[in-house]
Amino acid sequence: MTDFFSKRSVFVEVDHFNIPKEGQIAAGDVFLSEMDIKGGRLTAVLSDGLGSGIKANVLASLTAKMIIKFVLFDIPPRRATELIVNSLPVCSERSLSYAAFTLIDIDKDFSVKIIEYENPPIIIIRDGNIVGLKKEKILIERKNKKTGPQNETAFISRFSARFGDRIVFFSDGVTQSGMGFNGKYKNGFGIANVKDFVKKTISGQTDISARALSQNVVERAYLCDSGFAHDDITCAVAYFRRPRDLLVVSGPPYNPEKDAEVAAIFTDFTGKKIISGGTTAQIIARALNKKLSPAAQNLHNHVKNGNNNPIPPESIMDGADLVCEGIVTLGAVSEMLLNMNRDRKDVSAASKMIDLFINSDRILFIAGTRINEFHQDPTMPVELEIRRNVIKKIASVLEVNYLKEVSIRYI
Repeated sequence: MTDFFSKRSVFVEVDHFNIPKEGQIAAGDVFLSEMDIKGGRLTAVLSDGLGSGIKANVLASLTAKMIIKFVLFDIPPRRATELIVNSLPVCSERSLSYAAFTLIDIDKDFSVKIIEYENPPIIIIRDGNIVGLKKEKILIERKNKKTGPQNETAFISRFSARFGDRIVFFSDGVTQSGMGFNGKYKNGFGIANVKDFVKKTISGQTDISARALSQNVVERAYLCDSGFAHDDITCAVAYFRRPRDLLVVSGPPYNPEKDAEVAAIFTDFTGKKIISGGTTAQIIARALNKKLSPAAQNLHNHVKNGNNNPIPPESIMDGADLVCEGIVTLGAVSEMLLNMNRDRKDVSAASKMIDLFINSDRILFIAGTRINEFHQDPTMPVELEIRRNVIKKIASVLEVNYLKEVSIRYI
């Protein structure tokens, strides 16, 4: 496996979860992340636009994009923060900047820089405990003193991350949830309660993913708001852990003599495994003397669950986490990943493949290059590209949009 993947034993999983303010079609909180695939540097930012809705979203998006670019261009943190703050307009009524932000910048050696401006303080969990950070306080002086507060501050901190560390950061929709009610958190859920909740959640699920932990925090805050979000609620998590590997075998080899080699790769791989393509599944089943159940056995569930899309149902083979049709399913996965529009009620093979992608860190495609004449028919829909191009498209989206490490081997 080291032939396909980097030899780094620690992977940084970064993800987030958001519930927009009730009645708004756009979230006023914006989360962005960017990875330098070659350099191994990862930068993520959570920006909270003042107010809610479209206006807040635009300002938060602008802030998030600017601060990420400044940091990636190696502008010093202090200078980057001053540039951002001086570029932000100020609410004339409340004398507040139109956006707050928290940025984490993780280098390939896992040294971490953090910039915090007006968002709640971050939480770092190590071995089940909260880690305190020494923070450098930066006084921000606006060029136009008439347009903003006189004493604005930001905080910069640095630390070296270790295996198992988690960085948790969130908008004030989390800490202020419950505020104004006559319940337990009438003064807001608060940072102390968030810390306790995060610690208890991790102690109960030591391997909980970044996505699941962020969702737990947001849903807890939503519960404090009595199931009616009074502000945008967002939490993001960076988790330093062992990588989860996934193999996707799709398409028969160009030379049938390579069938045994593909079967051997499938057998030796230690992570999750997907076989995409009927012919491919037959080749591996025959080479490994495994039983492959016909797709028709799953057709009843496919129809029963109300799946009206044209994605064929899956098959079953011992040793594979998913066995499905090839080009149609891959084409659907490509579009769903790109548009991030997957319906959580969808139980199709494409939906299951996306779940495996999202819950993996390093993904290896073994792409067979034998041409299937059926998919070269000029009367077929344009979107049914040949397998190689679809896999390239999926790989690109997984790397850029989902920060996955992807390798493709053609055979």
